[in-house]
Amino acid sequence: MSARKRISLEEEYSKPTGITADDIAKLRQWLDTQPHLPKNLTDLDLILIYHKCDRSLQVSKQEIDNQYTLRTLFTSFFKDRGLDKETETFFQTMLVTVLPERSKAGDTIFYGRMLDSDVKNFDFATSIKGIFMALDLWQYEEGTWPGLIFIFDLQGIKMGLLSKLDIQNLQQFAAYFPEALLAKFNGVHFINMPLFMDRINTLIKVFHKTEFIQKFIVHQNGSNTLEQIIDIDILPKEAGGKFKSLAECQLILL
Repeated sequence: MSARKRISLEEEYSKPTGITADDIAKLRQWLDTQPHLPKNLTDLDLILIYHKCDRSLQVSKQEIDNQYTLRTLFTSFFKDRGLDKETETFFQTMLVTVLPERSKAGDTIFYGRMLDSDVKNFDFATSIKGIFMALDLWQYEEGTWPGLIFIFDLQGIKMGLLSKLDIQNLQQFAAYFPEALLAKFNGVHFINMPLFMDRINTLIKVFHKTEFIQKFIVHQNGSNTLEQIIDIDILPKEAGGKFKSLAECQLILL
């Protein structure tokens, strides 16, 4: 994976978010009095959190505490984040990318799709770890987003994948996602979902709060409901769009 260039603070403060350097200085001053929280958070980390919390200092404090408590607890997703053999395999077998245009509501769109349907190459914990790593990389490069939606394209998923899941990781995934993301979460959209994947969808919904369940949307095959959310042309070519091919999209992150 190539090195990514972070957005500069000057670029970020020039956005129409209403966030100022004084706001972040106040958050930093509070952080310095919290011995249980990491001191290596950058100003960009604090900006992302403050933006997510609608510029509320008090809510941002709670968010920082929640964010790093969860990241400490869920070691399978957040410990030793780097390009080890398992993570490299993930990025070779699954595409995760940001689409070139925003949704009709102005949200950034994060698209994911498996490139290798061989079940033996799939590991759920590593996949979640890789997705969060990719998301963090994109955010550090682009900074704050008005909102964020996910589109998971399940084309080619096989039933054998169910045997690779475990309840503990599903519970941890539900506990972390989407509450502690460093972005304003506005929905997950599933397309090309095979019937057997309803079992996973049901399990995830069991662990989520009601307000988040309403943001998990399945677009039935043959329907035009996704067109109400995005311009279909921005999808990869293999997904019915006019953007790059899956292989070309993969190179964007690599």
